[in-house]
Amino acid sequence: MKPFEINEHKIGPGQPTFVIAEAGVNHDGQLALAKQLVDIALDAGADAVKFQTFRADQVASPSAVKANYQKQTTSSRESQLAMLRRLELSEEAFRELQNHCRSRGIIFLSTAFDEHSVDFLAGLDIPAFKIPSGEITNAPLLEHIGVKGKPVILSTGMATLGEIDHAMRCLNQSGTQQIALLHCVSEYPADASTTNLRAMASLSDCFGVPVGLSDHSLGTEISIAAAALGASIIEKHFTSDKSLPGPDHSASLEPSELKILVKAIRNVEVALGDGVKQPTPEELRNAAVVRRSLVAAVDLEPGNSLERSMVAFKRPGTGISMQLLPYLLGRKLRRRVEAGTMLELGMFE
Repeated sequence: MKPFEINEHKIGPGQPTFVIAEAGVNHDGQLALAKQLVDIALDAGADAVKFQTFRADQVASPSAVKANYQKQTTSSRESQLAMLRRLELSEEAFRELQNHCRSRGIIFLSTAFDEHSVDFLAGLDIPAFKIPSGEITNAPLLEHIGVKGKPVILSTGMATLGEIDHAMRCLNQSGTQQIALLHCVSEYPADASTTNLRAMASLSDCFGVPVGLSDHSLGTEISIAAAALGASIIEKHFTSDKSLPGPDHSASLEPSELKILVKAIRNVEVALGDGVKQPTPEELRNAAVVRRSLVAAVDLEPGNSLERSMVAFKRPGTGISMQLLPYLLGRKLRRRVEAGTMLELGMFE
């Protein structure tokens, strides 16, 4: 498995987790709020901020109903198409967003839901394409993205291994070889009991590509656990305010939570280390204080053969290790040693 790069960020095992702050449509169709979300993602320390680019009329028909979670968070009288139209940003707005991201020093990404949006984002020269779970069986869209030849991050919610394999083939055969797979549970919010983080390892074993998590659960612990399991990418929805009206706000992290999550992920990846079991320099200093050494329990006279009853074990650990006691028993003393003295190898014949 070879890592690939997204704007000089290496994606793959052993590399820092690529953290995508998923703004999605939590801008509610307002460019000013979208820019605010960029600033929140940057302040939290995310590597990238991601939006969603679509033409509502190309995504949903007038008869398309909302998902249950959307019905709970938006007006039940509004159709899915009407909701998407309300949440759609113009191409000029996306250009401004990309420029804002560049000026602030954070990677701009956006999920394309239709071929026109793919072409538009390719024209912006985005560093990678994100494909959402709902489009994993959309072979024409996958092929249209594949011919662009850019790295692809593919979410796998609702998908079987067979469907993932077909999607991978569509992308590979049309020209994309750099692919990362995100395990995902397409429910909002996703319950912890359904998360099945071990599926990341299954994706890695089956397809030999970098894997990660698109996390729809509440809170931060699932994403932190994914980082501990070696996720190469973690994507998490966030908002400026959970109480705002809109389909995704209530299941998103607020700014302070996003900052806590990114810090926790960074702490986890540092804590994973290199796997070599050896004492740290700090531990070696502590060992001298808390370990014990061999000490004369009684006065020892020259010519005495060392017996177990003549030895005590006391701090500090700067003398002869207790592990060497079996090799010293029976050895004769060269000189007198007073009780309480730390034993030295030079005291023995």
